[in-house]
Amino acid sequence: MNARWILLALWPGYAAAQGFAGLGTDAEGFALPQPDPLFDFPADHGPHWDYRIEWWYLTAVMEGPDGTPYGLQWTLFRSALAPEEGVGWDAPQVWFGHAAVTGEDFHHVTERFARGGIGQAGVTADPFEAWIDDWRLAGPSFDDLTLSASGPDFAYEVSLEARGPLILHGEAGYSVKSDAGQASYYYAQPDYALTGTLTLPDGEVEVTGTGWLDREWSSQPLEADQTGWDWFALDLDDGAKLMLYRLRSADGSAWTAATHVAPDGTVTTVPDGAATGRATGTATVAGREVPVEWRLQWPDMGIDVTTRPLNPQAWMDVAIPYWEGPVIVDGSHTGRGYLEMTGYE
Repeated sequence: MNARWILLALWPGYAAAQGFAGLGTDAEGFALPQPDPLFDFPADHGPHWDYRIEWWYLTAVMEGPDGTPYGLQWTLFRSALAPEEGVGWDAPQVWFGHAAVTGEDFHHVTERFARGGIGQAGVTADPFEAWIDDWRLAGPSFDDLTLSASGPDFAYEVSLEARGPLILHGEAGYSVKSDAGQASYYYAQPDYALTGTLTLPDGEVEVTGTGWLDREWSSQPLEADQTGWDWFALDLDDGAKLMLYRLRSADGSAWTAATHVAPDGTVTTVPDGAATGRATGTATVAGREVPVEWRLQWPDMGIDVTTRPLNPQAWMDVAIPYWEGPVIVDGSHTGRGYLEMTGYE
């Protein structure tokens, strides 16, 4: 068994040892994002084999017929050991998926791993389909999708219909992550109308809500001393959308970036420092203190909001653990959304 096969066999433990800080390791041999990208849709909805890291990331905030709130997450990750697609068992692609559903008093989560090249997992661009085993996000186009996934304690099947155009984060989709210039290609569909069914231990629940799908790929998206991030995707009641992330460094500093989509579709992006996030409250989660309450400020946009979790215990107990769950927004604007925090393992 050669070194590549050994690494594939041991991959979950290898990834857990590196954690999210491993995204700052050297990416020799892989392509690196460059400024002024020219996206090609629908082709760019598919894989980019010459880049090391890629994901298709859906979060959704929902409610049942009685107004009970829920959150849903589904993510497919691709991690490459070499910059090529490969064929059969020799393919250097590792795929893994996360699925979760969250309520005020529960958080169900599961994960799956797959090898590339043998049909167990993959993505096709047109028509769009992303799958790992029997989990699928698929439809005739990126604007019209159906998602299904299941775990030991839950299942969901929902339909997603885009209500607006794709938006580009950063500088026309080139998203800078540090002073040293690390970057990714990053775009999103932030406005899906969602309908469907959750299957929970107490039975089925019909839900409606909104979904946000992020697409990002890179080869070394973090600087070596960046240890994790705090990422917010918010659906505001005035019809606007807000994305803000903080990339934390070991010295306590943070690199921030934000995107605002106005109700009329106008997109405003800002680089480091123009918008900020500050933790205002913590909770003991899985034996560690995690900053689950936040204040986000973007003075030029008149944004000064706080977020609090629907369920503070939304811990993703997977190979590389992190916190992810729905949040409620108050302050200058009200709304709801999702928060993901990595590097607190």
